[in-house]
Parts: sequence; C-alpha cells; structure tokens
Amino acid sequence: MSDLRTRAAGPADLDAVLAFWKTAAEGTSISDDRDGVERLVARDPAALILAERDGALVGTVIAGFDGWRCHLYRLAVRPDHRRQGIAGALLRAAEERFLRLGGRRGDAMVLDRNESAHPAWRAAGYAPEPQWSRWVKPLA
Repeated sequence: MSDLRTRAAGPADLDAVLAFWKTAAEGTSISDDRDGVERLVARDPAALILAERDGALVGTVIAGFDGWRCHLYRLAVRPDHRRQGIAGALLRAAEERFLRLGGRRGDAMVLDRNESAHPAWRAAGYAPEPQWSRWVKPLA
C-alpha cells in the first residue's frame, strides 16, 4: 500500500469525485451534486478524503464532525481496486481526523442492502446498532 495516498479534496477535484461516485458508490443521494459537494468542501475543507493510487482516484470517504459527533458517509472504492485495503486506509484517515478534532465515536451511514461493503466496515471495527433507527427527511 506504499503507493496509496490519502488527502483532502479541493475544489478542483469535485467533478472527478461526482463522476467517481456514479461508478463506485452504491446509489446516489439528493446531495450528490456539484452544489452540495462544493458546500461541503467550502464549509469543512478537510472533510472529503480521497485515496489515490498513481495519481488516479480510487476511493473516497466523507468524515464530517459537527463538534459533538463524528459522521462517515460516502465510503466508496473503485470496483477494480476493492479488497486491497483502500477502505481501511480511508477509515484510518477519517478516524485520525476525528481524534485530532476531539471526536470520540464514529457514526457510519451504511446501506443495509449494500452487503458487499459490510465486511469492510466490520474489519474496521464498526457494527450495526439494531436498537437505533435512522429517520431522514430530504430538505430540498
């Protein structure tokens, strides 16, 4: 994994990230558009973490911290690069960010139907909490 690099996304990366999510992420979200991702990077420039190998985008994770809780979204790895430790490297980068900010617990948005991702989350120490239900409301 010595050729794998993680870094924060910048404004110049956003089109590539959006295109990447269309092929590497399971499903899309109402906020998966240029305006939504621009707002994220403008508000918290270190939240969108990219993994690159030989200069090519191979993974992403959003590591958001609201001052109280740590939230993980959009963990995605390019399909032909899965099972190579990229998800783990992204989660370690996110957790290091959270610790620097004073975070104490990671909360991940993981689709139940995305069963192929569950082993990566479990390997990183995450587990579903069946006693909690997540209720969401689109605001736009």
